[in-house]
Amino acid sequence: MMRITSEVPRLLLFGVLVVFVSPVSAQRIVAHRGASHDAPENTMAAFDLAWQQQSDAIEGDFYLSSDGEIVAIHDKTTERTTGVDLPVKATSWARLQTLDAGLWKAPAYRGERIPRIEDVVAGIPDGKTFVLEIKDGPELVPVLAEKIQSQPKFRALIPDRLMIIAFNADVIAACREQIPEAKAVWLTSFKVDPLAGRVTPTIDSILETLQRIDAHGLDCKASDHINGEFVRRLREARPARPYEFHVWTVDDPQLGRMFRDLGVDSITTNRPQFLRRELGLQKQ
Repeated sequence: MMRITSEVPRLLLFGVLVVFVSPVSAQRIVAHRGASHDAPENTMAAFDLAWQQQSDAIEGDFYLSSDGEIVAIHDKTTERTTGVDLPVKATSWARLQTLDAGLWKAPAYRGERIPRIEDVVAGIPDGKTFVLEIKDGPELVPVLAEKIQSQPKFRALIPDRLMIIAFNADVIAACREQIPEAKAVWLTSFKVDPLAGRVTPTIDSILETLQRIDAHGLDCKASDHINGEFVRRLREARPARPYEFHVWTVDDPQLGRMFRDLGVDSITTNRPQFLRRELGLQKQ
C-alpha cells in the first residue's frame, strides 16, 4: 500500500458541487456533479459547463471499476444515467465506455461518456478546486494515492485545490493515513424525529467522529436546524486548527443566504451561476 508522506500546512477550508467559504476568505461555490441542473451529472459536459458558469470548484462522485479505474458516477449501477443496468464495481472500464451517459438528460448530450478521474483532473483550470467524493470503500484510497503521486497535474492540486469527501468515516480515516497532505472532510446528512424533537447526528456526535478520524472538517446537508450555535461549536472545537464547514446541496436562494450569513466555507449547488448571482458572491 502506498503512502504519500510530504508535510503540508493544515488549512482552514474544505469542500463538495459546493460554495467554499472560510472565516478568513470569501465563500466559494461548488458545482454539484458539475453544472448538473443543465447538463448530465458527472460528465465532462457538466464539469466544463460548471467552469463556464463561474464555479470555484466542481464536485464529482467516484467508484472503482472492475479493472481498477476510478470513474465518475454517483450510483452503484449505471442504470439511472445510461439506461443499462450494470454494477460499476463489477464492470470493466472498456465496457463502461460503451455506455451513453448523456442522452437521459437531453438529446444534445447524446454520446457523453462516463469519465475517468484523470479526464476530470485534466479539465480543471488553474486556480480552481476539485471536490472528490469517494462513493466506494477504503479500497479506492490506495489507487487514488498512486494516481496523485504519478500524475503531475493531480499532485499540483495538493494542498489547496483538492478536497476529498466521503460519508464513510473509514474512507476519510484511510485518506488521512495514506494521503496525509490532502484535505479530507467527512460528509453527513441528518435524520429528524419530529415526535421526539431530535435531530441526529448531534453536534456532539459529529465532533466525536471528526476527532476520531482526524478529519479536516464537516460537509453536511444544508438543514434548517443548523444555526449559529451549531457553527460556533464546530469552529471552536479545535481552536488551533478550526474545522472547516461546508454544506450541500443548495439551489434555493433563501436557504443559500442563510448559510452565507452563517459563514460556511462553501456551498454546493446544482446551479452555480444562478446561486452566485442570487447570493451576491464575487467570482474568485
